[in-house]
Amino acid sequence: MSLLVLIGRKSAIAASLAIVGTLGVVASASAEPNIKDAQAQVDKLYHEAEQVTEHYNNTRIRLASLKRELTGLQADEARQDQSLAAVREQLRDTMLQQFEGSSLSAVGQVVVSDDPQAFLGQLSTMSAFDSIQAGLYDDYATQADALALRKSATQQRTEAIAETEQQLAEDKKTIDGKLAEAQKLLANLKAEEREQMLSRGDYRLPADVPASGRAAIAVAFAMAQRGDPYVWGAAGPNAYDCSGLTMRAWGAAGVSLPHSSSAQYGSGPRIAESNLQPGDLVFYYSPISHVGIYIGNGLIVHAPHPGRSVEVTSLHSMPYVGAVRPG
Repeated sequence: MSLLVLIGRKSAIAASLAIVGTLGVVASASAEPNIKDAQAQVDKLYHEAEQVTEHYNNTRIRLASLKRELTGLQADEARQDQSLAAVREQLRDTMLQQFEGSSLSAVGQVVVSDDPQAFLGQLSTMSAFDSIQAGLYDDYATQADALALRKSATQQRTEAIAETEQQLAEDKKTIDGKLAEAQKLLANLKAEEREQMLSRGDYRLPADVPASGRAAIAVAFAMAQRGDPYVWGAAGPNAYDCSGLTMRAWGAAGVSLPHSSSAQYGSGPRIAESNLQPGDLVFYYSPISHVGIYIGNGLIVHAPHPGRSVEVTSLHSMPYVGAVRPG
């Protein structure tokens, strides 16, 4: 084989290797945007799930309030029913006295009637009605109207509770669907890529958090939960969602907060970012759907989203809305 042929073959091989190397670089470069696209999709799904989670939390608060109202209305209705029964007995006694010595067939049905409106209607058609004490009749009519109003209010709350419970079921279905879709996307990534996406952003802890009083207790509680997983709707002791963590942290300090980031935004005076102090609640997104606790040095502790754990991250790692100071 001639020297020229050998040289030609070597040149062809070198050229082929160069092409392969170039393709490898291109393939490597094209893989990164795919990971970024997957990250963006997963983040979007998690954020949407968190928005619905906070709506779910708000709905649970409304449901609890409706049930308390219903309990009060039912008790009020029962008291009104007793008042009406007492007046009804007085009217029946009056009727019996009025017709004493006569045939009672005309009043028999009235005496046994339990329907307030039927009772009134039957009274008004009786020939001897005018002789019945008018004041007692008016009292009964007033009490009957009051009972009807209470029954209507009770029915309205009962229907509202049913609608709210249906909304909770729909929210849960939506949350589960978005979380399942995010998990499906993650499952399609390689293990090291998935780990990279899920383990972002736990910052080095400050040596000291300059908090005092109740704020110090809240910060200490939240920091002690680092590593506990995010679970939607959870409020401890071993898992939290964002508002569940802040609720429990400030609860440890003796301050009651609702289990909802948007509701917590109204739990104290608004604080300018320049005046933030450790313990302040910081809020994110519009509409508000995430909350954390400021710990100083431009850092917060929060429960981020499914697949992540309670962690420390930058104050501006998410779209910042504002802050309040509980207590």
